[in-house]
Amino acid sequence: MADEIPSIIHHVSVGTNNFEAATAFYDKVMATIGARRVFDIPDVAVAYGKQFPEFWVQIPADGQPAATANGVHFGFIAPSKEAVGAFYRTAIEAGGSDDGEPGPRPDYGPEYYGAFVRDLDGHKIEATVVTGTH
Repeated sequence: MADEIPSIIHHVSVGTNNFEAATAFYDKVMATIGARRVFDIPDVAVAYGKQFPEFWVQIPADGQPAATANGVHFGFIAPSKEAVGAFYRTAIEAGGSDDGEPGPRPDYGPEYYGAFVRDLDGHKIEATVVTGTH
C-alpha cells in the first residue's frame, strides 16, 4: 500500500524532572536529525517529529518523579554519519552524558553506525544511520 505509514510506532514519551531544561536540550539535539517541535502543551509536554508528534518529553501525568528504565533506549534515524556526530556533540554540549561515541557497531550489523548519550534525566538516546541492514 503506497500510502501506508512506514513506522510501527505511533509515539513514545519520556518523563522529565526539569521541563524547561529538558525541552531546551531536545530542541537542540532533535534539530541535528531534522526533527522539530510539532506540538506544544506549555509547561506540560512537547512533541518532536518531522511531520507528526513521535517523541514526547513531558512532566509525568501521575505527579511522581520521572525515572528511567534499565534496558530501555530510544533510537532516532539520522540522515548521515555526520548527523550522528552532530547529534552526539550537541547532546554532550547541552549537558547530556556519553554512553557510546559515534562509530561503527559491528555487533549490530556490518554497516551499523550510531552514537549513544544519556539526556539530562538519564534516558538513553541514540542516533543511527539507516543502511538497510540492521
